[in-house]
Amino acid sequence: MSKTLVITGASRGIGHALVQAAAKEGHRVYALSRNLRTLDQTVLVKPEEIDITNHEAVSKWTKQLHNKQVKVDALINNAGALVNKSFRDTEPEDFEAVYRVNVFGLANLTRLLLPSIHPKGHVVNISSMGGIEKTAKFPGLAAYSSSKAAVNILTELLAEEYKSTGPAFNGLALGAVQTEMLSEAFPGFEAPHTSADMASYILKFALEGQHFFNGKIIPVANSTP
Repeated sequence: MSKTLVITGASRGIGHALVQAAAKEGHRVYALSRNLRTLDQTVLVKPEEIDITNHEAVSKWTKQLHNKQVKVDALINNAGALVNKSFRDTEPEDFEAVYRVNVFGLANLTRLLLPSIHPKGHVVNISSMGGIEKTAKFPGLAAYSSSKAAVNILTELLAEEYKSTGPAFNGLALGAVQTEMLSEAFPGFEAPHTSADMASYILKFALEGQHFFNGKIIPVANSTP
């Protein structure tokens, strides 16, 4: 059965692969990104040029969706920002830039889209192994990894808050996947998984995982990095 998905960070990496995988399976996709150059509108794919840190733009778009009575089966919060600097060189502006996308933008889009998400739907927050307690940590990623830790706690809190009404909330803490962001964090490193590999897994989880999990942060990694 065809589903309706909202995917952020849809112009590159895992997000772009997710859009392609979902459309290939016959699902309708609202593909959100600040840059639509790599996204083509089709019968199933509707690119939306939206910066999730722009409250006014997000509010306007979610209201339009709600007015059209669109019911979203899965929201995949995939958009992310990364700064790779030593802690000594990481300015407050760097932390703010990362948290604006990874935490505040994610939270605001989720909040405003909730009226349009099906009660039996699923919100999947793409996190990182670096945001999980007692896993390997890497110098230079203080802003990024701490922001993902915040996303993990937010996911658990929202699952508890909405457990009686739905939707379900879960997080996938990814390890090394061959993306542009990985190259920014670990130049020269070759990951064991491609974006397409991981997108296939995430899509299946987004459409089925809520039947088995709620409020869970699930590691998806065999390499970190």
